[in-house]
Amino acid sequence: MQIPLKKVAKYADTHADLLRQNCGIDPELYQTYGVKRGLRDKSGRGVLAGLTNISEIQSSIEVDGERIPCDGQLFYRGYNIIDLVGAETREQRYGFEEIAYLLLFGELPTYDQLKKFRATLADSRTLPTNFVRDVIMKAPSADMMNTLSRSVLTLASYDDNVADPSLENVLRQCLMLISVFPMLAVYGYHSFNHYEHDESLYIHRPDENLSAAENLLRMLRPDKQYSELEARVLDLALILHMEHGGGNNSTFTTHVVTSSGSDTYSVIAAALASLKGPKHGGANIKVVEMMNDLRENVGDVKDEDEVEHYLLKLLHREAYDKKGLIYGMGHAVYSISDPRATVFKGFVQQLAGAKGMEEDFALYSMVERLAPQVITRERKIFKGVSPNVDFYSGLTYNMLGIPDELFTPIFAIARIVGWSAHRLEELINMDKIIRPAYKSVLPRREYVPIDARQGV
Repeated sequence: MQIPLKKVAKYADTHADLLRQNCGIDPELYQTYGVKRGLRDKSGRGVLAGLTNISEIQSSIEVDGERIPCDGQLFYRGYNIIDLVGAETREQRYGFEEIAYLLLFGELPTYDQLKKFRATLADSRTLPTNFVRDVIMKAPSADMMNTLSRSVLTLASYDDNVADPSLENVLRQCLMLISVFPMLAVYGYHSFNHYEHDESLYIHRPDENLSAAENLLRMLRPDKQYSELEARVLDLALILHMEHGGGNNSTFTTHVVTSSGSDTYSVIAAALASLKGPKHGGANIKVVEMMNDLRENVGDVKDEDEVEHYLLKLLHREAYDKKGLIYGMGHAVYSISDPRATVFKGFVQQLAGAKGMEEDFALYSMVERLAPQVITRERKIFKGVSPNVDFYSGLTYNMLGIPDELFTPIFAIARIVGWSAHRLEELINMDKIIRPAYKSVLPRREYVPIDARQGV
């Protein structure tokens, strides 16, 4: 029997207020019971929930027993991300595979180890027979993250050892998912674009001799063509998004679901669900939409006073989505600077020059400079505000001709490496299922017989 969706929707509409009435919690109670909302204190410092060898974020230093904010630093397996990116740039090499090896295995690879690892990823870069036709092309959706999640969960049906928790098996599964994520995302987009927008359908095969960034652009573009600068900037973006500590929402989700004993496909699908939120991986889309709204509502985007007035309207819930946010500004951990944004900006400027989009870059730079000043004046904040990596990534993807629908999936294409490393780490060190406490603040009540209850 078909579900009467209109009746269900009406029921939901009429009962939403009941939810608000009975589920709301007085914000003061969080202070009363010492609950750190979002598992963070007022300074943004997270509650210590685990230990890791994979990456480290430094946003402050301790001086005479007091924590002082400092320029942000990010370390992959103990190596400063600036040093890693600098080496790849100087040596004119694509670094995604090398840094993936580092995060997974804990050491930088030798030439021979890297060659074998690249070959292994290339061998894994294949999908089951008819998978594209039977799964990806079926029921295409504009929500590429949901499409990606569906594909990941369906791949479990093709795995004879889906629930085997041994390190050897989970590593095999992770390497396969790292390899096929670009295919799942790009093929999902082309299917949607074909069936929903009546555009031509392209299913380009990956080239085993190309890097992850090169293959992504090759599969995405109808003519398979791309410049070396484009591929290197995308490679850099993938490296910078690859890992960011065990406490970010999607990676913490990876630890939580792994601790329950669930299989790799379910763990990664859960991480994808977390990443797609606009407060996490979906933030770069919000930045692009916000900047488009700025252009439409500001008479002269070169006039700092006009741009600053628009930023004030954002904070006062009078512009764009009226959420009171300037997207791309601020971070849960960093205060003075996000090292990923700092590294990324120079490469984005190079790409803007090559694409003739210097004016766009100048506008972003102006907002980057003005927004922290406006936020500091208007808001009571407990730590500094600076642009995060999402501020420039959306502009970069636009310059690369990547459609908005793929912005967050590209984040996932990078972060699947970090999720895999953390899943393996959790399996090695797992002791107990992760289960934090929630305190009930509702008083006890006496049971009321149904004929004595008052309806709403």
